[in-house]
Amino acid sequence: MRAARLIKMVLLLQSRPVMTAAELARELEVSERTVTRDAQALSEAGVPVYADRGRAGGYRLVGGYRTRLTGLARGEAEALFLSGVPGALREMGLADTASAARLKVSAALLPSLRDAPDTAAQRFHLDAPAWFREPETPAPLPVLAEAVWDDGRVLARYRRAEDTVERRLEPYGLVLKAGVWYLCARVATNGSFRTYRIDRFTAVDPLGERFDRDPEFDLPGFWAEQAERFARSILRAEVVVRLSPEGLRRLPHAVDPLAARTALAEPGAPDAAGRVTVTLPVESEEVAYEQLTALGPEAEVLAPAALRERFAADAARAAALYHPGDG
Repeated sequence: MRAARLIKMVLLLQSRPVMTAAELARELEVSERTVTRDAQALSEAGVPVYADRGRAGGYRLVGGYRTRLTGLARGEAEALFLSGVPGALREMGLADTASAARLKVSAALLPSLRDAPDTAAQRFHLDAPAWFREPETPAPLPVLAEAVWDDGRVLARYRRAEDTVERRLEPYGLVLKAGVWYLCARVATNGSFRTYRIDRFTAVDPLGERFDRDPEFDLPGFWAEQAERFARSILRAEVVVRLSPEGLRRLPHAVDPLAARTALAEPGAPDAAGRVTVTLPVESEEVAYEQLTALGPEAEVLAPAALRERFAADAARAAALYHPGDG
């Protein structure tokens, strides 16, 4: 436990010119007294940790000291090489940079761990695009990736309905969802955060201006909130369905996950046949028809009436195919 903490302390001091005892205590989740003892232990072990006294003082490493990555276990080293998505890095124009970084990390590993990149690559592969579609790299993606790295403002033009809209944007982050790239950005004129599909941009031009990033912005949290809001916004209709136990089991695989969770949150009481009635939010009756058809006889649509009649007509046609009359 202490050995891992000492390694983390050295790495923290390598990443910053100086850190106070309070800062180190907060990062290491220990007391300042423990930080003092750990610094002394490192010094006695030959690590040149120096303590500056006074109000502006703190701990720092002297003499350009650097540690090699000798504290990594095999699992940690292999996991390190899973942190990038090669296809996504290539599309953003960062493949060469990522390759150089991997080479440097590999060179710093112990000889016994040099095969970590290969063992990880042969066991895990992320194929981000959805099935049955050819992934396309949006032309503005490399420019936006550079702007995200550099906190640089851009002038973006994008398609909205029949119009082309122009916005001064502050790019905060990129998201790859099912093969589609999205930009999370702050609008420079009003400070609101928006999400844009990058393939709808017609042009993106750097403005040569830097912006101050909001330190409270959380990209994963923002994306999750936006994704759920979008999912709820398109579920504008409702369908009442009676489901068999098998239909209940298969429902989350046939419809939108948010819709399934909503429907199954308050199901009705099972009837004599064990069937349960639920109210399912859907995008439209047409989408509901396509989704619920996959459940076959495990789902009976009760409302709206027009959709029930459509399923009834389909059931009659199917019965005629499998049990044709004598005539």
